[in-house]
Amino acid sequence: QEIFGPVLTVYVYPEKQYQEVLELIDTTTPYGLTGAVFAQEKSVIEEARRRLRNAAGNFYINDKSTGAVVAQQPFGGSRISGTNDKPGGPHYILRWTSPQAIKETHVPLSDWRYAYMQ
Repeated sequence: QEIFGPVLTVYVYPEKQYQEVLELIDTTTPYGLTGAVFAQEKSVIEEARRRLRNAAGNFYINDKSTGAVVAQQPFGGSRISGTNDKPGGPHYILRWTSPQAIKETHVPLSDWRYAYMQ
């Protein structure tokens, strides 16, 4: 069951079981709207960020995890929480588009090689 509201989960664990706790967080629910980690050691923060990459649509480090600011901070869930399109962010519009890259040369080609190849 997905619950909307602030939900605070506190789980006290032995320090040496940090990797197991990250695994527990990442694998125990199909939902992943928002998550946060509070830590001081950069290596711990980086490991949490890396291991929990798909565990939350918005992931906060040493900051409150509620109240994304519309049009300033993209918001969208991960897994089966939300659309993961990050409404309010620059990539949201891509959901309804089919981007195409176009390169036009305004000077006729005189050789098949690029200038850096000569």
